[in-house]
Amino acid sequence: MSSFEAIRNEFAGKWKALLEAGGGGGGACGLSLSDPEQHVAGDSDNDGDNDSMTNSQLWFRGVRPSKFRHVYGLPTRKECCYTDISVVRSGNDGNFCAINPTFLAIVADTTFVVIPINQTGRIDFQCCKVIGHTGQILDLKWNPFDDNMIASASDDCTIKLWKIPEGGLTSNLSECSTELVGHKRKVLHIEWHPTAANVLISAGFDHLICVWDVGNSDKTLLNVIHCHVDMIYSLAINRDGSLIATTSKDKKLRVIEPRSGIVVSEGICHMGTKCSKAVFLDNDRILTTGFSRHSDRQYAVWNQHDLKKPLVQEVIDSSSGVVTPYFDYDTKMIYLAGKGDGNIRYYELVDEAPYVYYLNQFLSGQPQKALGFMPKRGVNVAQCEVFRFYKLHAAGNICEPISMIVPRKSTLFQSDLYPDTLADIPAIGAKEWFQGRNVQPMLRSMKTGESILDANANQKTRNSESKYATIHHTSSKHNVLNNHHGNHNGNSNNHSHSNGTNGTALNGSNYTNGNSVTSLTNGGKNNKENEIDNRKFDNNTKKFAFLSQPTIPDYRPQAVTNIIEKSQKTSTNQSTKFHQLQAIFGQHQTANHKDIANLQNNLLSNSRNSSRNSSLENINLLNSENELRKAFNKQAEEIKSLRKSLNNSEKRVRELEAEVKRLQLQQKH
Repeated sequence: MSSFEAIRNEFAGKWKALLEAGGGGGGACGLSLSDPEQHVAGDSDNDGDNDSMTNSQLWFRGVRPSKFRHVYGLPTRKECCYTDISVVRSGNDGNFCAINPTFLAIVADTTFVVIPINQTGRIDFQCCKVIGHTGQILDLKWNPFDDNMIASASDDCTIKLWKIPEGGLTSNLSECSTELVGHKRKVLHIEWHPTAANVLISAGFDHLICVWDVGNSDKTLLNVIHCHVDMIYSLAINRDGSLIATTSKDKKLRVIEPRSGIVVSEGICHMGTKCSKAVFLDNDRILTTGFSRHSDRQYAVWNQHDLKKPLVQEVIDSSSGVVTPYFDYDTKMIYLAGKGDGNIRYYELVDEAPYVYYLNQFLSGQPQKALGFMPKRGVNVAQCEVFRFYKLHAAGNICEPISMIVPRKSTLFQSDLYPDTLADIPAIGAKEWFQGRNVQPMLRSMKTGESILDANANQKTRNSESKYATIHHTSSKHNVLNNHHGNHNGNSNNHSHSNGTNGTALNGSNYTNGNSVTSLTNGGKNNKENEIDNRKFDNNTKKFAFLSQPTIPDYRPQAVTNIIEKSQKTSTNQSTKFHQLQAIFGQHQTANHKDIANLQNNLLSNSRNSSRNSSLENINLLNSENELRKAFNKQAEEIKSLRKSLNNSEKRVRELEAEVKRLQLQQKH
C-alpha cells in the first residue's frame, strides 16, 4: 500500500502543478480543484466544502446521449438500383424524383417515367412514359391519399394530374385526368395538403400562389395569393396545413395563411442572392437553408411568429450547391443534402438552445443531382430503417436507394423508433378546410399498419361482439336461474297445497320448460358440430381427389424454345455454306485456285465483319433505313412545330377570351 500511496501522491502533485500552470484552478478547462489529492483519492468527506467537486462534476461529458447518435447510411447494391434511366439534364433545382410505397417517378425532360417500386435493375430505355406536357417538367408530387395519382408542374404554365393504373404503365400515358390552367408563366412548385383531400397548392414564375380544389368537377381555384414581388424559391406547408412558408429572391421568408392570403410574418432569412429553401419543423419553428453575404452555405432556425431574428444560425461550408432540407416529424431529424454534393448531413432537433445538434454524415463518391424520399409508411421496420432517400446520380443514369438505419441487435419491432405516422386517409374535405377548420392529420400504426379509424372501428366491433356475447351468456344464465326458481316454487307448492294434482301439474310444466331450453341448446351445438364435420369431410375428399390425379413431370429446361431456335439457325448457316461449297466444287470440278481463294476470303470477311454488317446488301439496307429515318425525323419536327404553334394559338385565344370577359365585367360594373 505504501507504493500505491506514493504513486497517488506523485500523480496528485503533477495534477496540481498542471492546474496552477493553466490559470489557477483549471480555468482553461472550465474546472476548479482546491485539493487534487482528495479528488484523485475519491474521498467523500468534504461534500460540504465549496472548493471540492464530485467525480461526476469533474469529468466533462462531451457526448450528448441520443438514440440517433449512431445512425448510418446504407447504400444499395447495383443490382437493386434503377439503372439506364434517361434522367433530366436541366440545371434547375426542382423536384425531379417522387416516391411512394407503390411507384417511383423520375423526370426525363418533358416526360417522366413511372416504375413499380419493386422493379429494380436495368430499365429499358423504351419503357412506358407519361407524355402530355409541351414544356419541361419542374416538379412532381404524389397524392398522399392516393398512391395512383401524381401531379406534375411544367414550363408550359399548366399543372396536370395523372391516374396511374394498378400494376404500372403498359403503354405511354398521354391523357391526363385533370388539367389546371391558372398561372401565366411556368409553374415552379406544387404541394398537396397534408390533411384535406384534393387540395393542391402551387407557386409559379408569375409570383402567384394558387390554391386548388381538384376534387370538384369545375376544378375550383379557391384562392390566388398576390404577396410576392420576385421569384419564389421554395414552398412548404406545415403539419396541419394551416400555414405555408415561402422563400423568395428578395431574400425574405414569408409565413402565409393560404385561405385568406394574409402574410402572418415576414423577414429577411439569408443575405445571399442564391437560392434558399424552407421547411416547417414542429413546435412552430421553421428551418431555412441559404447563403451568407460571402456565399457560405448556412442554415437557420426561426420562430414562425417572429422572423426578425433567428433562434440559431450556423455556417455549413463554402460550397456552391443549393442545400435542400428534409425533415422527419417522427424522429425529429433534419437531413441537409446539397446539389452536386456526395454527402448527406443529418442533425437532431431539440426544444432548447442550441436547437440543432450535428449527428453525422453519409459520404459517397458519386455526386447527387436530386433526391427523393420515401414516406414513413414505406420504410422497412425490420431493419430499423428510419428514412430512405432515392438519389439521382449526376453522372450516369442511376437512381440509388439509400437507407438511414439505427443499429439495433434486436429484430423485434422498435416502438421508440416508430411512433404513429401519417396515414393515407384524409382528415377533412376541401370545403371544410376552406371554411376555416384545421385538424391534425390522421395517423397509422407502424407495427400493425392500420390507421386510427380502422383501429377504432375494429375495437368497436370487438367491444360490441364481446357485449353481445356477455349479454347472450347472462341471458342464458338468467333462463337457467328462472327454470331453477320455477322448479323450486313448484316443489314448494307441491308441499304446501293439499291438492296434489296442482302441484304435480306445476312441477311438470316447469320441468318441461327446462328440458325444452336444454334441448334447444344441445340441438344448436349438435348442428354446429355436424357442419364442421361436413366441411372437414368435403375438404379431405377434395384433397384426395386432387392427389389421385396422375401428374406428368416435365423435365425440359426452361429455355427449350431458345435452344431450338439457336440449333435451327446454326443448321441453316451450315447448310448455306455447304451449298456454296458444293456449287463451286460439284458443278465446276475444274475449279481454279482463285475461286477457292475468293471463297475463303469471303468466308473470312463475313466471319470477321458479321457484327458490323459489312456486306453490300446490308449497306444498301442501311442506306435506305437512314433515308427513311431522316424523312421520319423531318416529319416529326414539322409535326412538333405545328403542335407548338397550335398550342401558342390556343393559349392566345384563352388569353383573349379572359380579356374579353374582364372587359365585359368592367362594362357591367
